[in-house]
Amino acid sequence: MIIDAHVRLGRGREVSLDVADLLSTMDELGIDRALVAPDERCVAYHNRAGNELVTTAAKESAGRLVPYAVANPWRGTEAVRELARARDAGARALHVDSVLQGFDLLDGLVDALLEFAADNGWLVYVRTGTPPNALPLTLASLALRYPQIPFVMGRSGATDFWIDAAPALRHAPNLYGDTCYAPWDTVLTELGADPAIGMSRLVFSTDAPYTVPRAELTRVLDWPIDSSAREQVLGGNIARLLG
Repeated sequence: MIIDAHVRLGRGREVSLDVADLLSTMDELGIDRALVAPDERCVAYHNRAGNELVTTAAKESAGRLVPYAVANPWRGTEAVRELARARDAGARALHVDSVLQGFDLLDGLVDALLEFAADNGWLVYVRTGTPPNALPLTLASLALRYPQIPFVMGRSGATDFWIDAAPALRHAPNLYGDTCYAPWDTVLTELGADPAIGMSRLVFSTDAPYTVPRAELTRVLDWPIDSSAREQVLGGNIARLLG
């Protein structure tokens, strides 16, 4: 099974993706399931609309789409209530973007949302790669505060900070790398030989519509790793984190 760990639905500032096009691409590439988050506007501000978009899409997809919930932590208790509404509508994980939402990962603002995620057994996707408040090593420090939560390091610090992705994975054992953008193939030997990381700590994603999904999938299919490790990266690891 191939599971895409991160896709954005809706109308973004530069690119957009609707459900029909997403499912068509998944069919074309043999991707069985995808975790879906809403567009930037909904991540930053219109949280309710975004959560309704992805949970409705998931219900109509016959199980192929798995929704992330979003809530801007500046909304305080209302943000936690919004996560509860999204959970009741079918959300299975939390999506965080500290740049769009306007906070630092370590300033405590997001803690209430992370506690909700922990209580509900959710994984947490956090986009990284934008200084100063969304970096791999910063996320690793946050992950250590919540060892019970699996964190996905969205974009793995790409582009300028991807070099910090492997050190971040070593620092926090509950942190998982994201294959898109970052040239993991340049450090595969190092990762595979490192018992602290290995292929069990990477999850495949296309980050559509910001990438070319076929290229992202082909890159992982071309990695010089054995079939068992490839199956973990392409779907086994994220399936395990979702329970």
